[in-house]
Amino acid sequence: MKPFIAFVCLFVASFVAAQKPYFQQHVRYNIDVTLNEQQKTIKGFETLVYTNNSAETLDYIWFHIWPNAYSNEQTAFFEQLNNDTERKKKIKNYKGGSITDLSFTANGKACVIENHPKANYVDIIKVVLPTALKPGDSVTIATPFTVTLPSYFSRSGYADDEFMICQWYPKPAVFDNNGWHEMPYLDMGEFYSEFGNFVVNITVPSNFVVAATGVLQDKNELAAYKNIGLQNATNRAEKPILYKPLSPENATKTLQYKADSVLDFAWFAEKNLVIQYDTIQLESGRIVDAFTYYHNYKNTLWKNSIDYVKDATKAYSSYLGEYQYPVVQAIEGPKNNSSGGMEYPMITLITSPDAKIETLDGVIAHEVGHNWLMGFLASNERENGWMDEGINTYFQFRYEAAKYRHNSVLGSSMPEYLKKFDEKEYLDIVYKALIKIPAPFPIATSSEVFKTSDDYGITIYLKTAIWLYIAELTVGKEALDKAFKDYFNEWKFKHPQPSDLKKSFEKSTGKNLDELFSLLNKKGNFE
Repeated sequence: MKPFIAFVCLFVASFVAAQKPYFQQHVRYNIDVTLNEQQKTIKGFETLVYTNNSAETLDYIWFHIWPNAYSNEQTAFFEQLNNDTERKKKIKNYKGGSITDLSFTANGKACVIENHPKANYVDIIKVVLPTALKPGDSVTIATPFTVTLPSYFSRSGYADDEFMICQWYPKPAVFDNNGWHEMPYLDMGEFYSEFGNFVVNITVPSNFVVAATGVLQDKNELAAYKNIGLQNATNRAEKPILYKPLSPENATKTLQYKADSVLDFAWFAEKNLVIQYDTIQLESGRIVDAFTYYHNYKNTLWKNSIDYVKDATKAYSSYLGEYQYPVVQAIEGPKNNSSGGMEYPMITLITSPDAKIETLDGVIAHEVGHNWLMGFLASNERENGWMDEGINTYFQFRYEAAKYRHNSVLGSSMPEYLKKFDEKEYLDIVYKALIKIPAPFPIATSSEVFKTSDDYGITIYLKTAIWLYIAELTVGKEALDKAFKDYFNEWKFKHPQPSDLKKSFEKSTGKNLDELFSLLNKKGNFE
């Protein structure tokens, strides 16, 4: 018996050792950046403190330098665009971009930089540390950088006088229990990022309105935005009041933004934006600032946009858990032919034309909802896009049904008389129609596998929403709502994996959900 006991003990010890304790790295950023309006460039200097909370000693850190995805047509980004008929239309006429002038130091010593072994991953570099970073220690890394902005055809860039500054600064890849997650920038397939704190100083021409992740620290500028924004939100039938610079128009201004416990930092700058402002009182009594920024077009539906942001924030707080940040914002951008918007912590870019109230409200709700499903529950969006986009779509459908008896996918194909049904009856009919749409790929398909936007959208967004409707029928709506709130409370500001969602749901419902979660790997429809 002794050899057998020894074997069992060894097996148990190995199993326990394999269950590594959860950890996540942390980054603290200080960035100074200046926009050159004429040259369409930004010039910056970044200092970051990277803390190694893992049990491993790190000799290097993978960095994303995503502006280089726009640098030539052999990058992974362009290869994906060229393989998708719909997205290929975006690059008929464009100007590329890049990031240059990088010179990394770690604790004041020069770092060796190595390219990624994959030739088309030019937007990823390895920063080799002069001194290995031990568990529990931190290192201060600094570099200047210059970004030549592309014309806007994906997420970042410029369009006329609009500047969308997204995925713009050197950024460490995630290191977790599964190792490094260095990944190229893609148009179809999103991100996985470490939580961090940001202090960002943005210098722009004085007549620009800036909207950004975080809280604006300049009291005079913030007061101007709030004063103008409140008047525009209150007097919507009147001609909007536009921002006037607090310093001479030919001068520049530097605005500081601070944001804590966020995955990313994005900012937007444009002249003559209409600002709306209001506050949201959450169930706990906490007050959150709400802003929207939009173009000064006649008869625009954005005149009610502040209501959509407020309603979405309240709805998602009731679905999942209270909004955690001090401000929530939405900004109107240029039309994007393959995206309704793109989310960032505390701010979302909306690129869907405001053709209908229900459409604009639904898109804003979806993108604001990403503060929960990406922002607070920071899953790996590239590998498990369904945990972000798909779960969010399920709640968007609930929001649209409750408010309008509308569905953003089925749109006008839904007969008008269905609006007389109650919310549950309406959603039952919606899902009975949606479940018939061909969906050959399993939900658990990594984003880079998809060749077309249709397959990606149907699988990651739609099929996941249908799966959660099945979950609702399986455990009951009340139990599913509680499970989501428990999941949120357990995993907010962390990096949950699919197995973590399953464990959390099973703990909350008290049920074995093997059969339900096995559907994530099912090919074809759920009929």
